[in-house]
Amino acid sequence: MPEQQNIEYKSAWRDDYLKWISAFANAQGRKLFIGINDNGEVIGVDDFKKWMDDIPNKVINLLGIMVDVNLHHKLKKAYIEINVYPSNVPISYHGVYYYRSGSTKQELKGNDLQNFLLKKSGKSWDALPIEDVNIKDIDVLAIKYFTNKAVISGRMANEAKSDSVKSVLQKLNLLTTNEKLTNAAILIFGKNPQRFFRQAYFKIGRFGKDDSDLLFQDIIEGNILEMADRVITILRSKYLTSPIHYNGLQRIETLEYPEEALREAILNAIVHKDYSGTTIQLSVYVDKLILWNEGALPENLSIKQLKGKHPSIPRNKTIAEVFFRAGFIEVWGRGISKINSALVSLGLPKLEIEEYAGGMQLTFKKKMGEVSDKVTENEHENEHKNEHENEHKNERIELLLAEIKKDKFISINKLADKIGVNRSTINRDLTSLKRRNRIKRNGPGKGGYWELIKF
Repeated sequence: MPEQQNIEYKSAWRDDYLKWISAFANAQGRKLFIGINDNGEVIGVDDFKKWMDDIPNKVINLLGIMVDVNLHHKLKKAYIEINVYPSNVPISYHGVYYYRSGSTKQELKGNDLQNFLLKKSGKSWDALPIEDVNIKDIDVLAIKYFTNKAVISGRMANEAKSDSVKSVLQKLNLLTTNEKLTNAAILIFGKNPQRFFRQAYFKIGRFGKDDSDLLFQDIIEGNILEMADRVITILRSKYLTSPIHYNGLQRIETLEYPEEALREAILNAIVHKDYSGTTIQLSVYVDKLILWNEGALPENLSIKQLKGKHPSIPRNKTIAEVFFRAGFIEVWGRGISKINSALVSLGLPKLEIEEYAGGMQLTFKKKMGEVSDKVTENEHENEHKNEHENEHKNERIELLLAEIKKDKFISINKLADKIGVNRSTINRDLTSLKRRNRIKRNGPGKGGYWELIKF
């Protein structure tokens, strides 16, 4: 047989081959043959009786594992088979860890080594404690958002709505035994996750003719629990068109790609991302949409298997469990099948999946012949819409300043009523004005007053 992932041929024994044995033990095990060349031809081993004693002793003394060493003959030539079994604990050779990947031996370093050691210990990165944080760094509103979703999904009891922040975190295994918050706790419920994980955000870009033609872009930050909602919202408002059709008299607007398929793909990217790597990237083109997130497939899962029924093997087990409780994902490995079903139902091509640049890349495509000048027209419409919105915002800002000038004690609720917008819009405008040094808040929230700096 030719050399492959689980078979290695060597013409003669050298102690350096203990690296290969450790690599096999750290991966899926299998066989190392001594006395066979790279072409799979038996060339024989001299003094094989000596090696039958020495090899198992060297393995046990230097690696601490047992292997089966068997002697075989072919055409009166002796060769040795070393059968290596996968180890439940990490195996090092002189303090260095090796891993069998494909037909190569890899030395594990940095993040790869950390992830390997965590996996062997039965843990995942998201369950590790994080220093210099406490309950005050948790967003109470995010906790409430989660418990509401979890109760609606039927995956938590109704009583969870009245649980304390600490109690919810404990139930979700987001607090260690010595009450340290985990990486997952800050990513999911943190007030400012990007303070601790700089690449934990979502980047969206709209491209024109090619990748050099970036028309506009957005960055979506905040906790990862609500990130999918924010991404879908901005895709709807700025990046994708919503063709209109009617069901009788009912007007229906649907995105050019099915929203359930986009949401499933976005959630999978968030849950399975390698958070020690770079950001999730969503590139929108005239004829396609490409979603990429860092983190390769598990070694025992292929792209072919991914397209069909397969076991769910989450990179971030704790994050996946929280998203499952919230009703956002399942744990049956049906994500890609659900995406393809939604695409096919609208006559769109199935999802293209590939491993690319150390991560997973999903490509949504439109129907052949569907792309036309209408897309360009929609781009112009969006530009005009944005210009109109900016003009409207400027008018609103001036009205807001005028109301503050009339009454420096005016409340946010009163400002919202007078200008005719919701409270969150007023809050955004006030934050923008404070940042631009046009207004200043003096005193507490209740009993304080506004001061106009420039008017």
